[in-house]
Amino acid sequence: MYILGISAYYHDSAAVIIKGDEVIAAAQEERFTRKKQDPSFPENAIAYCMKEAGCQVEDISYIAFYDKPFLKFERLLETYYVFSPKGVLSFIKSIPIWIKEKFFLKREIKKGLLKIGAFDFKKVKLLFPEHHLSHAASAFYPSSFHNAAIVTLDGVGEWATSTICHGVDHKITIKKQLDFPHSIGLLYSAFTYYLGFKVNSGEYKLMGLAPYGIKDSHEVNEFKTKIKNKLIRIKADGSIWMDQQFFSFAYGDRMVPDKKWNKLFGIPRRLSESKIEQIHCNMALAIQEVTEEIVLNIVQHAKDITGSDSLCLAGGVALNCVANGKIIAANIFKNVYIQPAAGDAGGALGAALAAYHIFLNQERKMSGPESDKMKGSYLGPRFSDLDIEYVAKKYKSVYHKENNRVDLYDSVALSLSQGKIVGWFQGRMEFGPRALGNRSILGDPRSPEMQLKLNLKIKYRESFRPFAPSVLASERSTYFDLPVASPYMLLVSPLASSQMKTLPEGYHSFEMKKKLYVERSSLPAITHVDHSARVQSVHKETNEPYYNLINAFGKITGIPILVNTSFNVRGEPIVCTPEDAFKCFMSTEMDILVLENFVFYKEEQPTWSKENDIKTTFALD
Repeated sequence: MYILGISAYYHDSAAVIIKGDEVIAAAQEERFTRKKQDPSFPENAIAYCMKEAGCQVEDISYIAFYDKPFLKFERLLETYYVFSPKGVLSFIKSIPIWIKEKFFLKREIKKGLLKIGAFDFKKVKLLFPEHHLSHAASAFYPSSFHNAAIVTLDGVGEWATSTICHGVDHKITIKKQLDFPHSIGLLYSAFTYYLGFKVNSGEYKLMGLAPYGIKDSHEVNEFKTKIKNKLIRIKADGSIWMDQQFFSFAYGDRMVPDKKWNKLFGIPRRLSESKIEQIHCNMALAIQEVTEEIVLNIVQHAKDITGSDSLCLAGGVALNCVANGKIIAANIFKNVYIQPAAGDAGGALGAALAAYHIFLNQERKMSGPESDKMKGSYLGPRFSDLDIEYVAKKYKSVYHKENNRVDLYDSVALSLSQGKIVGWFQGRMEFGPRALGNRSILGDPRSPEMQLKLNLKIKYRESFRPFAPSVLASERSTYFDLPVASPYMLLVSPLASSQMKTLPEGYHSFEMKKKLYVERSSLPAITHVDHSARVQSVHKETNEPYYNLINAFGKITGIPILVNTSFNVRGEPIVCTPEDAFKCFMSTEMDILVLENFVFYKEEQPTWSKENDIKTTFALD
């Protein structure tokens, strides 16, 4: 029995297909349309999932959509009424969209599926689990836990913005929920907006900017005091109350009223792409630390009311890797599992699994104690040699085919050790926001210039943003103070003290740019300014090619670690096809491209036409 899960119409549309409780395929629509966070009906993602599963639309028994549109519409109407007349412009703008698409969702799903293949719609059962139940299901069911507390945190679903659930065997019970407009996700996004970043994508930047703040400084502490005394009230159970006079997301097209925030914090809203000052870093640190406090309170309360030793996390806030690292360090739970596609894309997975286990009342087939059912999150398309050869012919490119995989790993590892930057494209594409070694740009972590070079000449993004290390799982504790595996790059931890270098006097009070140029460890390319790193532990069982490449690099350098960043430029979705990868390679200063067994060296390629260049194709994120 096949079940199709769908998320759509807000951001990060995606499709997932399961057979029983096995996840067969999953992908975000953005990877196919090349529109970052594409919210449209995931027609291409559905077509891919069906192809991978070897089924037709008529073979689908159930379709599960990741939230309840009518309940969400009720929240919108009630919110507009409560805040009227303030919300009239937003109301006028949104209602036509609801009437055209969201209000008649069954019709839209039918229309979208008919583009893929003919079927009898009467034979397909449509299910609509609530948004946060979809998140909870996406984390609990793939985990290896029989019994777990489940915490979901995001902006808003229908009414809920956070939930605490208890998962036992194949049942999920919602214990508590926090309702709109009080939301930790929207609070964090409000600061994302005020600091000049794009809501729903710039939260990563805010998290990366925070360590440049001067910890325990008067300015940071003053910001935190104003947040906690004026903007919000934090309760012992982690729930928050937000003073709506300081927020406008409920009724307007901006997150906050700029004038009120300017008066409260004494700092105007930073304009996009303008210079980042120390005061912006301090504000970022303040909201990050407040967020961590709230999250830890919620997690502790989840422990108290469920009594479970295990925790599952999902929702957009679960992508805050720094907060996740603090959860691990607090040792509240013995086991923690975070859904790798924790945002709305993962809601498609949760909807499908909720349909199977809750609606159909099907028992779970448990994975081993050290594994999950996400298959490393390598659930997207793969491509053949013929696909790669077609791209090479199309662009008249020069390549070398290396059929001996050991020789391939050794030669690429040698190039990386010599400072070359490599686009690495292998196997099935990752599901979720992280590149985990199949659609990655790789570099040498020992290089002091690598972080700046990757940001400015490859990714074309802000120079302050950090990069993640991929380390062999067996060597994790040698280099990082991280007591657990981190296969999905969702945990930030300090480097091991043995890897750190002595900092110059007064370092912690340095301003942003000065901190950036200090060599802080033996692995400068992946060490953030606070001596932390967002770690990916690489396991041979889930990604043997990537494991072998890192191992080959380790044999040459003595360091079994690579810099890993997603294969894309700023504003572009992670590459999906060989053609996407080749165009990105030729449009940047990458040195080498590896497409499966095919190796392309930049200096051997024909002149690249500006018409094919992608740097100006994508809007800034």
